[in-house]
Formats: sequence, C-alpha cells, structure tokens
Amino acid sequence: MNSYKQDFRVENMRQISDSIRSRLRSEGRTYFIETYGCQMNVRDSESISGMLLDCGFTPANSKQEADLILFNTCCVRDHAEKRVFGNIGALKELKEQRPGLIIGVCGCMMQQTNVANKLMKRFPFVDLVFGTNVLHRLPELLEHVLNGNRVSLTNEDDISVIEGIPSHREPSASAFVNIMYGCNNFCSYCIVPFVRGRERSRSPEAIVDEVRALVEAGYSEVTLLGQNVNSYGNDNQSISFAELLGRVNMVDGLKRIRFMSSHPKDLTDDVVEAIAANEKVCPHVHLPVQSGSDRILKLMNRKYNREQYLKTAEKLKALRPDFELTTDIIVGFPGETEEDFADTLSLVKQVGFAAAFTFKYSRRQGTIAVSLPNQIDEATKKERLKRLNALQAEMTVLNNRKYLGYSGEVLIEGFDAKGDGVVYGKYPNFKMVYFDGEPDMIGRYADVTVTGCKKNSLIGELKNG
Repeated sequence: MNSYKQDFRVENMRQISDSIRSRLRSEGRTYFIETYGCQMNVRDSESISGMLLDCGFTPANSKQEADLILFNTCCVRDHAEKRVFGNIGALKELKEQRPGLIIGVCGCMMQQTNVANKLMKRFPFVDLVFGTNVLHRLPELLEHVLNGNRVSLTNEDDISVIEGIPSHREPSASAFVNIMYGCNNFCSYCIVPFVRGRERSRSPEAIVDEVRALVEAGYSEVTLLGQNVNSYGNDNQSISFAELLGRVNMVDGLKRIRFMSSHPKDLTDDVVEAIAANEKVCPHVHLPVQSGSDRILKLMNRKYNREQYLKTAEKLKALRPDFELTTDIIVGFPGETEEDFADTLSLVKQVGFAAAFTFKYSRRQGTIAVSLPNQIDEATKKERLKRLNALQAEMTVLNNRKYLGYSGEVLIEGFDAKGDGVVYGKYPNFKMVYFDGEPDMIGRYADVTVTGCKKNSLIGELKNG
C-alpha cells in the first residue's frame, strides 16, 4: 500500500464522489461507527452515516462484521486520546485476519495534525484519517483508500458551511440540528477553537428547512447545536439567536425546542425574552459556569465574572417556577486554591443546579493553560472533584423533592427492560422521570404526575392512567 500524503488534495470532487458512489453501491459493503464526545460528534456521525448509506454501504451490528470501521474522536480530555488509541490497537489482529477491512479515524482529535501523524505512524494498519473540517469529502477519500492509498487529511484552507450532506438519524422523536460550527472564545483550557475552527453560522433558511423536514419525517423535538449557540449570526447572518428561536418556533407540528451549549457572556436579555415568548422553547438551559471564582474565571478567559453569571441564572429561573439550569464545572485548574474551590462550592449551593457535569482539569497541548504555573496535582484534583460531586448530589436530591406532586407532559425516550419494566422520559425542563409503561410508548407524549424521587431522577405515574 502506498504511503499517505498530508494535505491531500483532489480536483473535481463532485465527479469523483459520484464515481465512488456508483462503484460502492455494487459492492454491498458494511460500516460501523464508534462515536466519542459531545452532541456535535453524534451529529457528525449521523452525517457520516448518511454519506456511507448514499455510497451503498449498510450498517453492521458490530466491528467484527463491518467492512469499514470508523472512530469519530473527541480531543477535549487527555484520557480520550488514550482510550481511542487503545481501541484502535485492539483491531490489529482483526486487520491481519481480514486485509480488506478499512479502518478509519476522524473527528476533533484528527484535526490536530501532530496527533494524526502520530496515529498513522503508530498504527500502519489504519487506512484513513480525516478531520472535522473535511468530513464532507469522505466519499472521495474512500475512493483513494480503495485504490491502495493510505490517506490523511487534516488541513483545509477554505473552511465553510457545507449544506446538503446526506444524514442518517436513528428512529426517535428527537433530533439534533447544527445551527453553527466552531468557536471564537479561546477559553485557556479548551482545544475546540483549534480543531473546529472559527464560528460559522448556517443560514436561518437552511436551519428552518431542516427542522421542517424533520417534523414531516415524524420528529417532534429538536436540539439546536453549536459550540456557543448564543453567538449565532455574529459572523455573517442577518438575524440573532433570539430571532432564530422565534423562526424555529413557528414551524408547524414542532412541539419542543432545546439548545446547547450556551456561553454565559453571550446569553443576553433578548435570549431570555425569546425563551419566555416562544412556547415551544423548553424551560431549561445548560449554562457552563466552569468555576465560581472570579480569579479562576479570568485565568480561564471566560469573559464573565461570578456576579454576572448569578444575575443571568436569576433571570432565567425567574421565568417560571419549574425552570431548570444544568452546568459544567472544572476543578483543579492551574492555580486553583482552596479558597477558589470554596467559591465554586458556594456558587453551586446558591444557584441550585438540577445537575452538573463535573471534570478534573485536563491538560491539552496547544492551549494556554497547559503552560500556566501552579499546576494542581492529581490527588488534589481527585479529592476536590469528590467533594464537588457529593455537594451536587445533595443539591440534586433537594431539587428532585420539590417536584413531588408535579404534573406535566413527558416525551417518552426509552424502556428499561432490566428494571421493573418501566419507561422513562423528560419533562420540558429536562427532568427525567420513570413510570410504568410499555416499549410501544417510546416516542409518544404522556401526562405524568411525580410520586417519588430517586437520587438522579423522578418516579411518576400516568395521569388518569
């Protein structure tokens, strides 16, 4: 097999893509995608799946049955790279048994040229590597792999929004819809702007058209996705995020609108007003705070302070009694003192988050924070994370208790066959509730009254059921 070439380029992409589609359709190949990371990666995997189906591939039930295995990677935390490398290494024997197997790696981790090069050198049985910004070129890259080349493409000079990529979503009532890509914030701990690029907003017409098509296909809930949805339209669009919410709200047949993630510095009053004015927008915001210490927030380059965050949280929770906030928090950021950590604990108590995703600070090469002084040792980070999780567990229990007797509409998401045969789903405010039901109820809406609480969820029963 020929050696790979970095900065891979092919002319006449559309013609080549049509050619490979025709060839692959006649070969009946199968694929398996293993996805890591956030909702954006899940959405990317749906696009990859759509392109592969368009090329004539069909889904396989496992890696062992697939003709093409793709790892869609995340690079936000250090352990993600170790996990991916370990899982790739485990395929060496399978590749030896089946030389025609294509193994590929894509996603945020592969947008880092140094990591992509390391992977290609360490695992000579990997055939294909490509980054997030060239995802739409998968069909042409596959053709060159099938012609005997190892291909690695991580750089693209012209990063723009590509519309019309085929998509394959699993059957559900809820769907992810990208409204923008990239990030301009450059938080000092975060690698995302370097792997996802600068902010690029989709046109409001394309977004609304996609939502309308999803409703026509049977979806009733959409989650609008972006690294920072509140900055939608700041680059080249004529409308703001608040105005976009209004337009999506007008789509006939749509029942619920969610969005994530929000940046506290950009969640302005017009967004708060749009949440209140548009009845389909759910009363829940995921608003990452990361730290309760002004000093650490400044080192993180978050561009807001504790007081500003608390004021925004107060405005949101004042919209209605059952409005809920969830958040992200990092402990052990370089230079974090016990006093700084205490500020985080006090903020958690003050806000009363319904839930929090908590993490130990993870050093990422290429970010500013990796070279900051006073790096925190692993034992201290672990101990602080334990204390934070214990506090949030208490807050979640308190939050759950206030819902005893509460009634509302639940979108049923699944059936817990391992438990007592119960179904589960979420109220509009993202609170999860379990209640008696059957698998054929998945995707439906039901009025449910809360009768009890668990540590992280609610117990309910069908109203008048």
